[in-house]
Amino acid sequence: MLSWLRKTLLSPFSSRAGSRSARFVRAKYDSAMTSDHNRRHWAHADGLSANAANSPEVRRILRNRARYEVANNSYARGIVLTLANDVVGTGPRLQMLTEDPDANRRIELAFHRWAKAICLAEKLRTLHMARIQDGEAFAILISNPLLPTDIQLDLRLIEADQVATPDLQRSDRRAMDGIVFDDAGNPMEYHVLRQHPGEGIGLNRESDRIPADSMLHLFRTDRPGQQRGIPEITPALPLFAMLREYSLATLDAAKAAAYYSGIIYTDAPPNGESDAIEPLDPIELERNTLLTMPGGWRMSQLQAEQPTGSYADFKHEILNEIARCLNMPYNVAAGNSSSYNYASGRLDHQTYFKSLRIDQSRMELLTLDRVLTAWLDEAALIPNLLPPGLGPFNHWSHQWFWDGHEHVDPAKEANAQATRLANHTTTLADEYARRGQDWETQLRQRAKELLLMHELGLSSVSLLPQSSMEDSNVVPDEDPVAAE
Repeated sequence: MLSWLRKTLLSPFSSRAGSRSARFVRAKYDSAMTSDHNRRHWAHADGLSANAANSPEVRRILRNRARYEVANNSYARGIVLTLANDVVGTGPRLQMLTEDPDANRRIELAFHRWAKAICLAEKLRTLHMARIQDGEAFAILISNPLLPTDIQLDLRLIEADQVATPDLQRSDRRAMDGIVFDDAGNPMEYHVLRQHPGEGIGLNRESDRIPADSMLHLFRTDRPGQQRGIPEITPALPLFAMLREYSLATLDAAKAAAYYSGIIYTDAPPNGESDAIEPLDPIELERNTLLTMPGGWRMSQLQAEQPTGSYADFKHEILNEIARCLNMPYNVAAGNSSSYNYASGRLDHQTYFKSLRIDQSRMELLTLDRVLTAWLDEAALIPNLLPPGLGPFNHWSHQWFWDGHEHVDPAKEANAQATRLANHTTTLADEYARRGQDWETQLRQRAKELLLMHELGLSSVSLLPQSSMEDSNVVPDEDPVAAE
């Protein structure tokens, strides 16, 4: 009777207690747990916003350290130069796509002359190097009366240090150091110091207010709400320092092993039978000479031990990790493809080429299109420079061409190109665009060459050797080493 009553009275409470305990069951993540083993590793993890994490002082320190490494580290300098050269190359080329071919050629020729006059390609390479090294690049659209072209538009490059607000009010949420935004988050004006903070002579904190329409600001946005950039080689800065320190340690060990240096020691007890000598007294040695030691004393050469591991393997892994944050393959970062074969080289470069196309697309959107708009606005004020009757500028279609990338096996690429054209999976426009060329310009040039060859009585029959049956069956992207 008592057991039945106990079950009856306690069953509702027990079920209620069970449901209550079920509400407090929480899933656990190993990465969210803090222990004595990982406490120091996660000590600097914080919840700062993108702009708070990239404060002016943090950006200044990162810029200075990145510039120091690029200036003193050969690998860092080579990586930055290679990226700028691969992205910009010899410069972008404009192709207008209006319905008037003659108007297209007139505009393209005028823009090409202006771009050459202001050294547009060189300035774009400098901007891209600054974006990688400093984290962001700035250029102001100005009027240069000394240009030899009718259009006086020019780009004045400035360093990120000069874009700063001397009297920034922390309470103004719409302003960040050097930039003022509207309620929608669009930049309205930039504050540019008239003197670089690093000049050091008569520091002048006066600044100019540049409208956002006249400022080009390039940086990679890694977090939502980020308004200023940090160096893209930031994750690699400790690795660059580590590589230099390891190289110096290896050199010191090799020098110690090459030098004939040693110590004099004795096994005799203190005040024993060994002769008395002066402690730490250096002895100069001559080559090919036998020496006599004081009585009871011996000489032992210092044994220099190399650092742990192989120097070449260490450099390979460090450079591979350094290049990873820039989507660059190891052989491009190191300038060494001795460990690569055909297939591995093509595979590693796919990610690299995709990254280059993304950077080129970003430069087109944020820089070149805005420069072209400003150029057309000024060109419209010059009589007979632009063809009439084309409508508003925003209705003029255009595209940009960049330098193509040479194939490591031109014969295989030509066969693959012919196959794609034969089965209609590509077009001449796409194939010429891969090489950074305008298909209309190339075909017109080819027509002129064929016409001249016909006038001179030259044969236009191809004299290239015919491929063998075995070669025609090889897949274009197949590894020749594996095919053997």
